[in-house]
Amino acid sequence: MENNVFEQLAKKYDTEDRVELAKVIVDEVRLELNNSQSKSLIDYGSGTGLISLELSDLVDHIMLIDSSKQMTEVAESKISQRGITNAKVLYSDFTQETPEYKADIVLMSLVLLHIPDTKNILEEMFNILNHGGKLIIVDFDKNDQINHPKVHNGFSHEELRKILSEVGFKSIEIKTFHYGNRIFMNQDASMFISSSIK
Repeated sequence: MENNVFEQLAKKYDTEDRVELAKVIVDEVRLELNNSQSKSLIDYGSGTGLISLELSDLVDHIMLIDSSKQMTEVAESKISQRGITNAKVLYSDFTQETPEYKADIVLMSLVLLHIPDTKNILEEMFNILNHGGKLIIVDFDKNDQINHPKVHNGFSHEELRKILSEVGFKSIEIKTFHYGNRIFMNQDASMFISSSIK
């Protein structure tokens, strides 16, 4: 496997800027989690848990899944430091294999842009969700200023809606909720939130 850039980043990942951006995302995602106290959530590509650990009070159980061992270790130590009892961490890469997990809600926050085959990973997420489950995606709007061989330059709402619908998702809602300076590869960018139902 190629060297995972996130392994080197893990210990220093929670920079002030990332923490600030995470707060913006958390506030937006919280609105999507109304009446989810009895539900299970998978945070796919959870990193150090910056987003989902701030949501643990809203759901019954959270599984943080990341393909960087180091990131999951940082998340694990946060969970024990904060005494969070309803969160677990799993080291796994769904682009290689999907574990037999099911959840009511799947969250992908700033993850989709790192995965080359968008449709394939969304199919995996569809399969993990329980019937009637919800997929929440937070990511960057398409941005022509960005050009990187390993990262999508964001997503157009139409393009994403089309893929989600081909995969089988219904009630697809997508809206831009935040504009920020230098938040996407040092460029000004906007972020959207998308929610869709299996």
